[in-house]
Order: sequence, then structure tokens, then C-alpha cells
Amino acid sequence: MSAAGEILVVGLGPGPDGWRTPEVEAALGRASDLVGYGPYLDRCPLRPDQRRHGSDNRVELDRARLAIDLCRQGRVVAVVSGGDPGVFAMAAAVFEAIDADATARTLAVTVMPGVSAMQAAAARLGAPLGHDFCAISLSDNLKPWALVERRLVAAATGDFVIALYNPASRARPGRIHDAFALLRTLKAAATPVAFARAVGRPDEAIVVTDLGTADPGLADMATVVIIGSSASRLVARPNGRPWFYTPRSAASEAP
Repeated sequence: MSAAGEILVVGLGPGPDGWRTPEVEAALGRASDLVGYGPYLDRCPLRPDQRRHGSDNRVELDRARLAIDLCRQGRVVAVVSGGDPGVFAMAAAVFEAIDADATARTLAVTVMPGVSAMQAAAARLGAPLGHDFCAISLSDNLKPWALVERRLVAAATGDFVIALYNPASRARPGRIHDAFALLRTLKAAATPVAFARAVGRPDEAIVVTDLGTADPGLADMATVVIIGSSASRLVARPNGRPWFYTPRSAASEAP
């Protein structure tokens, strides 16, 4: 353990251990302390001399501050996220906490990438993110819903492929319905849509449909929803669901 302490911000990927990078595996093995959302920590191997500090999913800044305190004690702290830690996850919380604490700015912090949920979903679907895309979280816990709506309008008007994170929860079951109602006024009904739930896990479920007939109720917090651009296509297959892809050529874009 380093006498000065370290913070290692790691992403586990969204599913199986095989999607975890060797760099992250090494960091988890080197850490003295693991800090993160409880179910994510359950996915990590644990040595007898390691400590786990699990917490609820809504206390990101508290976790970041705990990691800073442990680091100051000379601990090597792995701050654990699912997916990629820089995509709606703990890397931003760590730097927000450091930004608010000038004395923390000398700490050693390393961010290690992971496979994001939208990357895993895209790989299962084909290549829906093959051209310009954006990612939007539908959670309004940390921002007003009016801002989410403004970004949805901008993404649809700009004809981006849209990856929707945090589409629905027990506390917010209606927001995905609100988002679809808005997008249906801005995009064609034939626009390809995919619901990719728990990709890489035993309960994986994928539904490919279109914007006009999609059932937003299929989404929960384990789901990434991918909504195509005007150029996105479905390729029919005789022995399975269609491939969903977006051509890289701008010539395929609608004017």
C-alpha cells in the first residue's frame, strides 16, 4: 500500500467478468479499500485484507468524499462503477468532490476506462452507434426535467442516434413515456429503436422495434434504450432479430 494513498476510479463494464479490462483487474487486486454502490461491489473479488464500503446508489458525492478521506489515510482506494466510470458514473463525482476541496487536489487519482452499457448494447445489436450519436440520462434527480426535454429536442433536431440511460425507475416510471411522447413529435415513426436490458448478464433481454410502436414500459434502470437517426437501418435476418446499424456515410443522411 502506498504511504501517500491513491484513488483508482474503475469501471467494471456492464456484465460478465470477461468485459473487465486487465488494468481494472490489477487495480482491484492492488486496492486496500473498495468504495461503491453495493451491487457493484458484489461483483468484485475480495481478499481477506480488503475493506468494502458499500452504499446506496444516490450518494455519489458521499462515496467520493469517503474515498478522499481514505486516500488521505494512505489507503489505495478503488472507486467502483459499473460500465465506464466516466459515463454517468463515479469519475465525475470524484472530481466534483476534489473541485470543492482545494486540499484534495494533490492526491493521486487515476481513472481507468471500462466498457459502457451503450457500447455493450451496440455490440449486441450490430452497429447503431456507427455514426454521430449522443447519450442522455433521463434521470431528473440531479437536473430539472425541462433540461432533459431541451436536450432531447436538440438531439432529435440534430438527427443524432440517441442512447438513453436511466430511463425508468420505481420513483420515475413515467419519464420514459414522456420522452417517447416528445420524440414521436420530432422523429419518424419508422425510426429503429432498441431496448437492451442487462446486456451480458443471465437475464439479458433485447427488443428491436420502431419508434411508432415501441412500448416505453419495457425499460427499467437496467435498460439502455437506443433510438436511431434518420439514416439508421434494420437488416432483416431469417434466423434471428434484425441487425440495427447506422451507416458511416453522410450521404445516407436525410436532408
